[in-house]
Amino acid sequence: MDGGGSGPAPNAARTADEVFRDYKARRAGMIKALTTDVERFFKLCDPEKENLCLYGYPNETWEVTLPAEEVPPEIPEPALGINFARDGMNEKDWLALVAVHSDSWLLSVAFYFGARFGFDREARRRLFSMINNMPTIFEVVTGAVKKQAKEKTPNSSSKSNKPSSKVVNVSHFLLPSNLEILADNMPLCPQQSRAESRSKAKVPKDEEESGDDDGDEEAEEHDNTLCGTCGTNDGKDQFWICCDNCEKWYHGKCVKITPARAEHIKQYKCPDCTNKRARA
Repeated sequence: MDGGGSGPAPNAARTADEVFRDYKARRAGMIKALTTDVERFFKLCDPEKENLCLYGYPNETWEVTLPAEEVPPEIPEPALGINFARDGMNEKDWLALVAVHSDSWLLSVAFYFGARFGFDREARRRLFSMINNMPTIFEVVTGAVKKQAKEKTPNSSSKSNKPSSKVVNVSHFLLPSNLEILADNMPLCPQQSRAESRSKAKVPKDEEESGDDDGDEEAEEHDNTLCGTCGTNDGKDQFWICCDNCEKWYHGKCVKITPARAEHIKQYKCPDCTNKRARA
């Protein structure tokens, strides 16, 4: 938790307060990226680049860069591929999505340190309590903090003792399709056209019975296609995705890609191609 690096010395004695200070500093850096520095952040998240991550550092700075090459990494890694959905979503919705994943990453880092330094139940409770008393990055980026403050402010003396009945709803800030993305893990989405071409490759029975030779040949071709991950062609009625780099087909479930996530990425690269490029 020292300087701009990723974490503290392995054998250092740490307290909940020190881990919380690290959390606050990383949070401050990421909030800068998504608010005051948002124009520069937007430009750095080029969808044509490789899988990018947003990092917050203990000196309150931020960086958009490739994930760490160490396996396993020194600390938990942030969401991978935040740049892929940039041009496929409304900018505010995209920033809100990055904010949600940033909140998740900050919590994972804080409790990683808690486990690493042997925090007991009371230390973990104290750490979470301090974190929970602060607004999330999502609340700051979407303006939910200001709305909550207004709801707590009485409009007149007659209403001063009445609690507010309003509740901030995430759906106010995200489109329904993006809420579905939030339910999934990053990386965010592959190419729609190639994904749909495989998911619709199964020829309906009516067409098969009609004697359409072209349809029969296409169905036979896809029946012989093997998943690049599991090596089988099971689940022909399931969603498949094709890598735009090596042109291998994959079960969506094998590479953790859903049809909803496939709607946003311009060019999909399979895990093998992504790892080769990162090593190069």
